[in-house]
Amino acid sequence: MDASVTIFHNVVWSRHKGAVFSALHSISAAGAIRYSMVQIADTEHDRLGFSEVDYSYHRYPMQKLFDGCYEDVPTLRLTSRLVWEVMKAKSDLIVLPGYHRPEYWAMLAACIVTGKRRAVFCDSTARDRPKRLLTSIPKRVFFSLCDGYFGFGERSREYLMSLGARADKIFIPCQAAALPVTFSPERALAERLHYRAGNPHVFLYVGRLSEEKGITTLIDAFAGLAKRLPDPQLRIVGTGSLEGALRKRVSELGMGYAITFVGSLQDEPLSREYYGATCLVLPSRSEPWGLVVNEALAHGCPTVVSESCGCVPELVRDGVNGYAFTAGDAAGLQRTLLKATEAFADAEATARRCMDVIRRFDPPSAAANIARGCALMLSD
Repeated sequence: MDASVTIFHNVVWSRHKGAVFSALHSISAAGAIRYSMVQIADTEHDRLGFSEVDYSYHRYPMQKLFDGCYEDVPTLRLTSRLVWEVMKAKSDLIVLPGYHRPEYWAMLAACIVTGKRRAVFCDSTARDRPKRLLTSIPKRVFFSLCDGYFGFGERSREYLMSLGARADKIFIPCQAAALPVTFSPERALAERLHYRAGNPHVFLYVGRLSEEKGITTLIDAFAGLAKRLPDPQLRIVGTGSLEGALRKRVSELGMGYAITFVGSLQDEPLSREYYGATCLVLPSRSEPWGLVVNEALAHGCPTVVSESCGCVPELVRDGVNGYAFTAGDAAGLQRTLLKATEAFADAEATARRCMDVIRRFDPPSAAANIARGCALMLSD
């Protein structure tokens, strides 16, 4: 079967998508399906200041439509360009970047007019996008007009099926972390043991400092935990609009001596944080997946994750490599963190379990699931 697929994605900033698309390009070199990647813009407003755009993670031919931020492109110009790109594409299948923007609906319409098969990336779950009548009806219409769906995991599948998508047209998991180029799976265990040896309890948050991430819950839980553990630390990695309010909360609790705002980190400095932490904590109230959990597990670092995070069914195994707790429950999080310090005291055994769980969630596996989905849609 000789066929072609054009995949649209919103921003080059996403290293993880770059790693997956690079793996997909490698697959296409040995297969009958040709993939063309179209990146719409460089980055988005909420990514500015968090990390720079790094093209080295995109090892595949790509077409980029606009420089700068996605949101800075005038809507009419953006929509007309995307529609034109769909109309002129010689591909047998178009993969749309989402369903939640007007321009994506315009792209869907262009697919229908030109008779092209179409699929869509869906990163949502029922926990971060609760069904409401006014929004679920348009989603049902959009999904009914697609030939297939690429999701992050089981919760994406459940969400899509609740909105009318056919189970046999949903392909998961299509998500994987992009680890630093210097990261070595062969050395990860030794690095983890080196950085944890003799160190006090260190709890780590990595991500945007924004309301939906539930960081206040973590700070409050840690303040209680600090009374029960000797010299614990909380390290907060990231930047965002909530930083001022979070610093104020830390000051009010008198916890400045134990809570450090590290700022934004990438690559080896971030790896060292994962290696040195007792566990990663992701307290989000809304989180389609949680790629930092993938990153932590790859470094042998267990995770404590809110039940609202999409990755829980696949990646978090209670008492094995992590724990889940109810989002927003500071007392429950405090108890869970205390339990984690006991359950994961054996750094080597815990690290091995973490690495075993994450092994199949790598870019080649995610790319293979996308390739499998494309092949099945093109064979119908």
